[in-house]
Amino acid sequence: MKIFAFALRPFDELPYLKTASQELGFEFDWTAEYPTPENAELAAGAEALTIITNPMTADLLDRYHELGIRAIATRSIGYDHIDVAHARALGMRLAHAAYPPEGVADYTIMLMLMALRRAKLVFSHAGVQNFGLKGKLGRSLGSCTVGVVGTGAIGSRVIHELAGFGCRILAYDPYPRDDVRATAEYVSLEELLASSDVVTLHAPGLPENRHMIGAEELAAMKPNAVLVNAARGMLVDTDALVDALEQGRLGGAALDTIEHEAGLYYLDRSLDVLPNRERAVLMAMPNVIVSPHMAFYTAEDVEQMVRTNVEALLAFSRGESTPYEVR
Repeated sequence: MKIFAFALRPFDELPYLKTASQELGFEFDWTAEYPTPENAELAAGAEALTIITNPMTADLLDRYHELGIRAIATRSIGYDHIDVAHARALGMRLAHAAYPPEGVADYTIMLMLMALRRAKLVFSHAGVQNFGLKGKLGRSLGSCTVGVVGTGAIGSRVIHELAGFGCRILAYDPYPRDDVRATAEYVSLEELLASSDVVTLHAPGLPENRHMIGAEELAAMKPNAVLVNAARGMLVDTDALVDALEQGRLGGAALDTIEHEAGLYYLDRSLDVLPNRERAVLMAMPNVIVSPHMAFYTAEDVEQMVRTNVEALLAFSRGESTPYEVR
Protein backbone atom coordinates (compact mmCIF):
# COMPACT_ATOMS: atom_id res chain seq x y z
CA MET A 1 0.00 0.00 0.00
CA LYS A 2 1.16 3.54 -0.76
CA ILE A 3 0.13 6.51 1.37
CA PHE A 4 0.61 10.16 0.45
CA ALA A 5 1.03 12.69 3.26
CA PHE A 6 0.06 16.32 2.76
CA ALA A 7 1.21 19.17 5.02
CA LEU A 8 3.73 16.86 6.66
CA ARG A 9 6.20 18.61 8.92
CA PRO A 10 9.75 17.36 8.26
CA PHE A 11 11.01 18.44 11.68
CA ASP A 12 8.69 16.24 13.75
CA GLU A 13 6.12 14.16 11.82
CA LEU A 14 8.40 12.81 9.08
CA PRO A 15 10.69 10.77 11.38
CA TYR A 16 7.64 9.13 12.98
CA LEU A 17 6.17 8.32 9.57
CA LYS A 18 9.47 6.78 8.44
CA THR A 19 9.59 4.60 11.54
CA ALA A 20 6.00 3.47 11.07
CA SER A 21 6.71 2.65 7.41
CA GLN A 22 9.61 0.40 8.37
CA GLU A 23 7.66 -1.31 11.16
CA LEU A 24 4.32 -1.76 9.40
CA GLY A 25 5.51 -2.24 5.81
CA PHE A 26 3.99 0.42 3.58
CA GLU A 27 5.29 2.94 1.05
CA PHE A 28 4.75 6.66 1.36
CA ASP A 29 5.53 9.95 -0.27
CA TRP A 30 4.96 13.39 1.15
CA THR A 31 4.95 17.13 0.75
CA ALA A 32 4.95 20.02 3.19
CA GLU A 33 2.35 21.73 0.98
CA TYR A 34 -1.30 21.85 1.94
CA PRO A 35 -3.60 19.98 -0.47
CA THR A 36 -5.05 22.12 -3.26
CA PRO A 37 -6.53 21.44 -6.70
CA GLU A 38 -3.24 22.65 -8.16
CA ASN A 39 -1.06 20.08 -6.36
CA ALA A 40 -3.54 17.20 -6.26
CA GLU A 41 -1.47 15.30 -8.85
CA LEU A 42 1.20 14.75 -6.19
CA ALA A 43 -1.02 12.02 -4.78
CA ALA A 44 -1.21 10.08 -8.06
CA GLY A 45 -0.34 6.43 -7.50
CA ALA A 46 -1.30 6.44 -3.84
CA GLU A 47 -4.32 4.66 -2.40
CA ALA A 48 -4.82 6.85 0.65
CA LEU A 49 -4.04 10.28 2.08
CA THR A 50 -3.07 11.57 5.48
CA ILE A 51 -3.79 15.28 6.02
CA ILE A 52 -4.13 17.80 8.84
CA THR A 53 -6.81 20.39 9.55
CA ASN A 54 -7.03 21.82 6.06
CA PRO A 55 -10.42 22.11 4.31
CA MET A 56 -11.30 19.05 2.23
CA THR A 57 -14.10 20.35 0.03
CA ALA A 58 -16.34 18.38 -2.30
CA ASP A 59 -14.38 19.53 -5.37
CA LEU A 60 -11.08 18.47 -3.82
CA LEU A 61 -12.49 15.12 -2.76
CA ASP A 62 -13.77 14.56 -6.29
CA ARG A 63 -10.30 15.20 -7.67
CA TYR A 64 -8.64 12.74 -5.29
CA HIS A 65 -11.29 10.15 -6.07
CA GLU A 66 -10.44 10.52 -9.77
CA LEU A 67 -6.78 9.89 -8.87
CA GLY A 68 -7.66 6.63 -7.11
CA ILE A 69 -7.71 7.76 -3.50
CA ARG A 70 -10.14 5.62 -1.54
CA ALA A 71 -9.38 6.61 2.05
CA ILE A 72 -8.35 9.74 3.94
CA ALA A 73 -7.12 10.10 7.52
CA THR A 74 -6.64 13.38 9.35
CA ARG A 75 -3.88 13.82 11.90
CA SER A 76 -6.29 15.45 14.33
CA ILE A 77 -9.12 14.34 16.59
CA GLY A 78 -11.56 16.74 14.93
CA TYR A 79 -12.71 16.11 11.36
CA ASP A 80 -15.13 18.97 10.75
CA HIS A 81 -12.76 20.30 8.06
CA ILE A 82 -13.72 17.34 5.83
CA ASP A 83 -16.95 17.21 3.83
CA VAL A 84 -17.83 13.88 5.41
CA ALA A 85 -21.16 13.45 3.60
CA HIS A 86 -19.55 13.93 0.19
CA ALA A 87 -16.66 11.61 1.00
CA ARG A 88 -19.11 8.90 1.99
CA ALA A 89 -21.10 9.47 -1.20
CA LEU A 90 -17.89 8.79 -3.12
CA GLY A 91 -17.29 5.60 -1.12
CA MET A 92 -14.25 7.00 0.67
CA ARG A 93 -13.52 5.77 4.18
CA LEU A 94 -12.38 8.40 6.67
CA ALA A 95 -10.39 8.24 9.87
CA HIS A 96 -9.21 10.64 12.53
CA ALA A 97 -6.34 10.48 15.00
CA ALA A 98 -6.16 9.45 18.62
CA TYR A 99 -3.49 10.39 21.09
CA PRO A 100 -2.88 10.35 24.85
CA PRO A 101 -4.95 12.97 26.71
CA GLU A 102 -2.12 14.08 28.98
CA GLY A 103 -0.68 16.63 26.54
CA VAL A 104 -3.86 18.67 26.16
CA ALA A 105 -4.74 18.22 29.83
CA ASP A 106 -1.33 19.50 30.96
CA TYR A 107 -1.63 22.50 28.64
CA THR A 108 -5.13 23.24 29.94
CA ILE A 109 -3.85 23.34 33.52
CA MET A 110 -1.02 25.61 32.37
CA LEU A 111 -3.52 28.01 30.77
CA MET A 112 -5.56 28.09 33.97
CA LEU A 113 -2.50 28.92 36.06
CA MET A 114 -1.30 31.57 33.62
CA ALA A 115 -4.71 33.25 33.56
CA LEU A 116 -5.17 33.15 37.34
CA ARG A 117 -1.66 34.51 37.96
CA ARG A 118 -1.98 37.17 35.22
CA ALA A 119 1.14 35.80 33.53
CA LYS A 120 0.61 37.67 30.26
CA LEU A 121 0.61 41.03 32.04
CA VAL A 122 3.49 40.04 34.33
CA PHE A 123 5.80 38.98 31.50
CA SER A 124 4.88 41.81 29.11
CA HIS A 125 5.62 44.36 31.85
CA ALA A 126 8.86 42.62 32.77
CA GLY A 127 9.91 42.88 29.13
CA VAL A 128 9.85 46.69 29.42
CA GLN A 129 11.39 46.67 32.90
CA ASN A 130 8.18 47.42 34.75
CA PHE A 131 8.60 45.30 37.87
CA GLY A 132 5.74 46.82 39.83
CA LEU A 133 2.99 44.77 41.44
CA LYS A 134 -0.03 46.95 40.67
CA GLY A 135 -2.72 45.07 38.75
CA LYS A 136 -0.92 41.71 39.02
CA LEU A 137 -2.53 40.20 42.09
CA GLY A 138 -3.30 36.59 41.28
CA ARG A 139 -5.47 33.78 42.63
CA SER A 140 -4.56 30.29 43.80
CA LEU A 141 -6.01 27.48 41.68
CA GLY A 142 -6.61 25.46 44.83
CA SER A 143 -8.95 28.13 46.16
CA CYS A 144 -11.11 28.06 43.02
CA THR A 145 -14.15 26.12 41.93
CA VAL A 146 -13.36 24.74 38.47
CA GLY A 147 -16.10 23.71 36.06
CA VAL A 148 -15.19 21.13 33.42
CA VAL A 149 -17.54 21.02 30.42
CA GLY A 150 -17.13 17.64 28.74
CA THR A 151 -15.71 14.63 30.56
CA GLY A 152 -14.39 12.48 27.75
CA ALA A 153 -10.77 11.32 27.64
CA ILE A 154 -9.27 14.82 27.90
CA GLY A 155 -11.85 16.36 30.23
CA SER A 156 -11.61 13.46 32.67
CA ARG A 157 -7.82 13.71 32.61
CA VAL A 158 -8.06 17.43 33.41
CA ILE A 159 -10.26 16.53 36.38
CA HIS A 160 -7.70 13.95 37.53
CA GLU A 161 -4.92 16.53 37.41
CA LEU A 162 -7.03 19.24 39.06
CA ALA A 163 -7.62 16.95 42.03
CA GLY A 164 -3.99 17.43 43.03
CA PHE A 165 -4.54 21.17 43.50
CA GLY A 166 -7.31 20.62 46.03
CA CYS A 167 -9.90 22.72 44.23
CA ARG A 168 -13.61 22.02 44.10
CA ILE A 169 -14.47 20.46 40.75
CA LEU A 170 -17.82 20.58 38.97
CA ALA A 171 -18.54 18.70 35.75
CA TYR A 172 -21.13 18.77 33.01
CA ASP A 173 -21.62 16.11 30.34
CA PRO A 174 -24.77 14.59 28.80
CA TYR A 175 -23.15 11.21 29.45
CA PRO A 176 -21.70 11.18 33.00
CA ARG A 177 -18.91 8.74 33.84
CA ASP A 178 -18.85 6.75 37.06
CA ASP A 179 -15.07 7.04 37.35
CA VAL A 180 -15.34 10.84 37.30
CA ARG A 181 -17.94 10.98 40.07
CA ALA A 182 -15.31 10.10 42.68
CA THR A 183 -13.50 13.38 41.99
CA ALA A 184 -16.03 15.80 40.50
CA GLU A 185 -19.69 16.64 41.11
CA TYR A 186 -21.90 16.46 38.02
CA VAL A 187 -24.27 19.43 37.78
CA SER A 188 -26.26 21.18 35.07
CA LEU A 189 -24.45 23.53 32.72
CA GLU A 190 -26.35 26.44 34.25
CA GLU A 191 -25.18 25.58 37.76
CA LEU A 192 -21.63 24.99 36.59
CA LEU A 193 -21.43 28.41 34.91
CA ALA A 194 -22.94 30.22 37.88
CA SER A 195 -20.69 28.53 40.47
CA SER A 196 -17.27 28.26 38.80
CA ASP A 197 -14.27 30.58 39.09
CA VAL A 198 -12.72 28.82 36.10
CA VAL A 199 -14.70 27.19 33.27
CA THR A 200 -12.76 24.91 30.93
CA LEU A 201 -14.24 23.47 27.74
CA HIS A 202 -13.61 19.91 26.51
CA ALA A 203 -16.72 19.22 24.44
CA PRO A 204 -16.49 17.79 20.90
CA GLY A 205 -16.87 20.01 17.85
CA LEU A 206 -20.30 18.73 16.89
CA PRO A 207 -22.82 20.98 15.08
CA GLU A 208 -25.11 20.99 18.11
CA ASN A 209 -22.25 22.32 20.26
CA ARG A 210 -21.63 25.40 18.14
CA HIS A 211 -21.69 28.49 20.37
CA MET A 212 -22.60 26.46 23.42
CA ILE A 213 -20.98 29.37 25.26
CA GLY A 214 -22.73 32.49 23.96
CA ALA A 215 -23.95 35.79 25.36
CA GLU A 216 -26.47 34.16 27.68
CA GLU A 217 -23.97 31.68 29.09
CA LEU A 218 -21.26 34.31 29.53
CA ALA A 219 -23.72 36.54 31.39
CA ALA A 220 -24.45 33.62 33.74
CA MET A 221 -20.79 33.25 34.73
CA LYS A 222 -19.29 34.80 37.85
CA PRO A 223 -18.06 38.39 37.25
CA ASN A 224 -14.40 37.54 37.84
CA ALA A 225 -14.45 34.07 36.23
CA VAL A 226 -11.92 32.85 33.67
CA LEU A 227 -12.92 30.96 30.51
CA VAL A 228 -10.46 28.37 29.16
CA ASN A 229 -10.85 26.72 25.74
CA ALA A 230 -8.37 24.11 24.56
CA ALA A 231 -10.97 22.13 22.62
CA ARG A 232 -12.72 23.70 19.60
CA GLY A 233 -13.04 27.36 18.65
CA MET A 234 -16.62 26.92 17.51
CA LEU A 235 -17.74 26.17 21.07
CA VAL A 236 -17.54 29.88 21.94
CA ASP A 237 -19.33 32.79 20.29
CA THR A 238 -16.27 34.99 19.85
CA ASP A 239 -18.20 38.24 19.38
CA ALA A 240 -20.10 37.59 22.61
CA LEU A 241 -16.85 36.80 24.41
CA VAL A 242 -15.26 40.06 23.23
CA ASP A 243 -18.32 41.97 24.42
CA ALA A 244 -18.22 40.31 27.84
CA LEU A 245 -14.52 41.07 28.25
CA GLU A 246 -14.82 44.67 27.05
CA GLN A 247 -17.67 45.24 29.50
CA GLY A 248 -15.62 43.80 32.36
CA ARG A 249 -18.05 40.94 33.00
CA LEU A 250 -15.28 38.32 32.96
CA GLY A 251 -11.97 38.13 34.72
CA GLY A 252 -10.20 36.87 31.62
CA ALA A 253 -9.84 34.10 29.08
CA ALA A 254 -7.17 31.62 28.04
CA LEU A 255 -7.79 30.29 24.54
CA ASP A 256 -5.79 27.75 22.58
CA THR A 257 -8.39 27.78 19.81
CA ILE A 258 -10.80 30.37 18.45
CA GLU A 259 -13.27 30.65 15.61
CA HIS A 260 -12.12 31.26 12.02
CA GLU A 261 -8.57 30.03 12.56
CA ALA A 262 -8.38 28.02 9.32
CA GLY A 263 -5.47 29.19 7.21
CA LEU A 264 -3.57 30.60 10.19
CA TYR A 265 -2.21 27.66 12.13
CA TYR A 266 0.43 26.19 11.65
CA LEU A 267 1.91 28.64 9.21
CA ASP A 268 4.31 31.58 9.39
CA ARG A 269 1.98 34.52 8.72
CA SER A 270 4.24 37.13 10.33
CA LEU A 271 4.32 39.34 7.21
CA ASP A 272 0.60 39.12 6.45
CA VAL A 273 -2.43 41.19 7.37
CA LEU A 274 -4.61 38.53 8.94
CA PRO A 275 -8.36 38.37 8.23
CA ASN A 276 -9.35 37.68 11.82
CA ARG A 277 -10.24 40.85 13.68
CA GLU A 278 -11.59 39.04 16.73
CA ARG A 279 -8.23 37.36 17.27
CA ALA A 280 -6.44 40.72 17.10
CA VAL A 281 -8.86 42.24 19.62
CA LEU A 282 -8.46 39.32 22.02
CA MET A 283 -4.68 39.36 21.77
CA ALA A 284 -4.62 43.06 22.60
CA MET A 285 -6.35 42.49 25.94
CA PRO A 286 -4.02 42.19 28.96
CA ASN A 287 -6.28 39.57 30.59
CA VAL A 288 -6.59 37.28 27.56
CA ILE A 289 -4.12 34.61 26.44
CA VAL A 290 -4.37 33.33 22.86
CA SER A 291 -2.07 30.47 21.87
CA PRO A 292 -1.91 28.94 18.37
CA HIS A 293 -3.91 25.71 18.82
CA MET A 294 -0.98 23.68 20.08
CA ALA A 295 -2.18 22.09 23.31
CA PHE A 296 -1.65 18.70 21.65
CA TYR A 297 1.95 19.43 20.71
CA THR A 298 4.06 16.92 22.62
CA ALA A 299 6.35 14.26 21.20
CA GLU A 300 4.07 11.54 22.51
CA ASP A 301 0.96 13.03 20.92
CA VAL A 302 2.53 13.78 17.54
CA GLU A 303 3.88 10.24 17.28
CA GLN A 304 0.44 8.79 18.03
CA MET A 305 -1.31 11.13 15.60
CA VAL A 306 0.90 9.84 12.80
CA ARG A 307 0.74 6.20 13.87
CA THR A 308 -3.03 6.01 14.37
CA ASN A 309 -3.57 7.56 10.93
CA VAL A 310 -1.37 4.93 9.34
CA GLU A 311 -2.94 2.08 11.30
CA ALA A 312 -6.40 3.19 10.20
CA LEU A 313 -5.44 3.47 6.53
CA LEU A 314 -3.79 0.04 6.59
CA ALA A 315 -6.93 -1.42 8.17
CA PHE A 316 -9.01 0.15 5.42
CA SER A 317 -6.76 -1.38 2.76
CA ARG A 318 -7.37 -4.82 4.29
CA GLY A 319 -11.11 -4.25 4.45
CA GLU A 320 -11.05 -4.26 8.24
CA SER A 321 -12.66 -2.09 10.85
CA THR A 322 -10.70 0.34 13.04
CA PRO A 323 -11.58 2.35 16.16
CA TYR A 324 -10.29 5.45 14.39
CA GLU A 325 -12.88 5.41 11.60
CA VAL A 326 -15.23 8.37 11.32
CA ARG A 327 -18.62 6.76 11.77
